[in-house]
Amino acid sequence: MPKTHYFPNDVVHFSWDAKRKPVLTINSGDTVIFETREVTDGQFNLESSTDAIAELDWDRVYPLAGPVYVEGAEPGDTLAVEILDLKAKGWGWTAVLPGLGLLAEEFPDAYLRTFDLSDGEYIHFREDIKVPIEPFLGTMGVCPKDAEGVSIMPPGTFGGNLDTRQLTIGTTLYLPVQEVGALFSCGDGHAAQGDGEVCVSALECPMYSSLRFTLIKGKTIPAPQFQTRGPLTPKVNTAGFYGTTGVGADLLQASQDALRAMVDYIAETYSMKKVDAYLLSSLCVDLKISEIVDAGQYVVSAVLPLAIFKS
Repeated sequence: MPKTHYFPNDVVHFSWDAKRKPVLTINSGDTVIFETREVTDGQFNLESSTDAIAELDWDRVYPLAGPVYVEGAEPGDTLAVEILDLKAKGWGWTAVLPGLGLLAEEFPDAYLRTFDLSDGEYIHFREDIKVPIEPFLGTMGVCPKDAEGVSIMPPGTFGGNLDTRQLTIGTTLYLPVQEVGALFSCGDGHAAQGDGEVCVSALECPMYSSLRFTLIKGKTIPAPQFQTRGPLTPKVNTAGFYGTTGVGADLLQASQDALRAMVDYIAETYSMKKVDAYLLSSLCVDLKISEIVDAGQYVVSAVLPLAIFKS
């Protein structure tokens, strides 16, 4: 019979390593309950100010719960991770971190905002702006092949720091097993994020999660895949959307242009500082490749859900 396991909340690791001893061993069909820390491992809290960014110890960023050893998992298999439940715990933050983000040169200064998430339904960005809480784990992955002290931040074909906002309750994530036992780990909880996580932070928060693991023997996939159980944006489909575009021969530049126009639009339309418009974009604006096949000129759209604004 499948079992439910509780991962100890006092054990974390900060890199991928194939030689790391598993903390928990499970069978296919089992469920694991995790309570993961926010991405700074407690270096920020609800009362933190922007000054805390300068003191950030990057060696303690990305605390992951794991590894979880799945009996019978071998390279060439696929691990299905069904997301049964997710809850953002208490509070969260978003920030501009100097040198990072899609518009790093235009927003060079550190800036941190924290939010009480006890409402459970919305992030109250401003009195007239409510971003729906749609929790997901920014990092879920199996251990990469032959990993030895590999940084958590970049994702890979093994999964990891995917920051894919569609990995919410009801979604199943499929991961290609690269080491015996799969050695699954997770963390980096997000209460909300737009496609692109454009300022480099989502609404980062501690997270409760319930995940069910199923091993698919002999099925090989090249990189993570997922299936949702319903619409991609159900919580903001009650109103329209406003889009800005970037057009050019370089996808990164087009993405920056689309975002830059969106930041200007939000700041001007809703009487907001540009840095706050940048943060808001990271929480709810989706970047989309609208066109990529027309004579080397690419179109990237930045799409803002108007449902977040109080009418």
